[in-house]
Amino acid sequence: MDLREYENAKFELAGMLRTLSDATREMGEPVEAQIRDLFVRLAEDRFNLAVVGRFGRGKSSLMNALIGVERLPTGILPLTAVITAVVYGSTEKVIIHYEGRRLSTEIALEELPHFITQRANPGNVRGVKTAEVQLPAELLRRGFHFVDTPGLGSAIAENTRTTESFLPEADAMLVVTSYDSPMSEEEFAVLRLAARYDRRVFMVLNKQDTVTQAQREEGLAYVNEQLQRVLGPRASPPFSVSAQDGLAAKSRGDRDALCNSGVAGLEEALVAFLLEGKRRAFLASFCERVLDVARQVPTDAKLAAVALDIQNFRNRLEADHVIVSASRAAPSIYVELGSLQELQPCEICERIQTVSFDFLCHYQYELSVSTQSQDRHAQARGLCVSHTRQLAALASPRGVAIGYPALLGTLSATLERAARAAQGGSQDVLDQKDVLPDTHECELCRLCMDTLHTTIAEIAGRLAQDPAHAVDALSGICMLHLPALVAGLGDTGLMRGVLAREAAILSRLADDLRRYATKHDAIRRQLANAEESEAAEKTLKLIAGLVNVHVPWPDG
Repeated sequence: MDLREYENAKFELAGMLRTLSDATREMGEPVEAQIRDLFVRLAEDRFNLAVVGRFGRGKSSLMNALIGVERLPTGILPLTAVITAVVYGSTEKVIIHYEGRRLSTEIALEELPHFITQRANPGNVRGVKTAEVQLPAELLRRGFHFVDTPGLGSAIAENTRTTESFLPEADAMLVVTSYDSPMSEEEFAVLRLAARYDRRVFMVLNKQDTVTQAQREEGLAYVNEQLQRVLGPRASPPFSVSAQDGLAAKSRGDRDALCNSGVAGLEEALVAFLLEGKRRAFLASFCERVLDVARQVPTDAKLAAVALDIQNFRNRLEADHVIVSASRAAPSIYVELGSLQELQPCEICERIQTVSFDFLCHYQYELSVSTQSQDRHAQARGLCVSHTRQLAALASPRGVAIGYPALLGTLSATLERAARAAQGGSQDVLDQKDVLPDTHECELCRLCMDTLHTTIAEIAGRLAQDPAHAVDALSGICMLHLPALVAGLGDTGLMRGVLAREAAILSRLADDLRRYATKHDAIRRQLANAEESEAAEKTLKLIAGLVNVHVPWPDG
């Protein structure tokens, strides 16, 4: 099970929980409250990783390397007694939470040192309780919460007390030391606290790029010996890393260099613990709690089906076969996506929408002032139904009163001829094309088709010139126009890139929709990030395009 499969497992449980909620709707508040509490557990599930170490060990550098973006401030003076949580956010920002009843404030990431360093906030005179750093990083989106604790041994006693008070809330601890002076007395104290609270410890020796291989082996052996002495059989071997090399490797997309830095191995171990330890236990416990609720109410066919689904899910979990259905499976071709909040609407739709609006503004004006335009409008039998409705939204009653009599006269004459034909015994007297133009005859439909082809050609040209950058910068092409764009590319490599990116966007939106639904059912809508809140609107735009965009089908 990987992070994606774990998340899909939670989505599956949320669906079962909704079915249970529907089946017990008449059971009253006690059952409703229990179900609501289960939704809250799903919505608030996260993995708190406390990052602990003395000032100067490279904690922030290591977190930068793990999340793949160099945004957390490094090389600054020791922190004040402030817990700094690094969580997922659609856009980069920091929320400062204060002690007491003072309202939280939002600041830019560049301002963070003014609130958490001893120089700018001596003795925490600002009364900061926690700083919440939100970053659009994939590892954070999957549920990791890095909690950067105040540096140990910083000559500020309150720092150590703050760190110690937070440790019981952590699911695991990432203790960062370094090769220049491994295992300080403060770090030994943290290990003893971890042993007291039975917390898993990931011990990291940072700055391996500053020592030789022999020194690295000596340092690892020493730290491993100390871990065994303090933690006993629960101790795991320490990790040797270079946070700086790891971040540089991630920035270049160099997998070999990332492995050599040690960061890849550390990340894999963290994810494995998250999934095989805490998260597997969470799923098993959640199944039991849902079954407990189901057992409290009279069983009917629907409840029996829910109980069977939960039991089957638990059996698959125990057998290590939590299977992800095909409709929820991750795209087979991996695509790295940034925040979908910055995803622009279909540029083909936007171009057609702009051209249509400009055309209709000019068209309705000409109809109201030009008899020649009125005659042409009548001879063409007007515009197609879709574009007539769009014209109606722009034209004033006076404009219609001036512009449409000629068309009505033409249609009246057509109907009179049909009436005479019917009087003569003919049954096939009137066809729709006699009174309305089809999409090939509508002047605006033809303009939209031309715009469609022109825009696709422009996109294809951009992609051919700079495939990698142009594909990443592409807007979210709607399903109405995607087939035409793919057909117009003429290069299988470009087709693959565009289709893989669109597949990844749709998959991400599906996840955001499920998360939003779970948080909504938990009455925790405030937990939804901007991407999740906007997912429904983006989904409909990607499926059906923008409003008021009408292009005839190629075979139409």
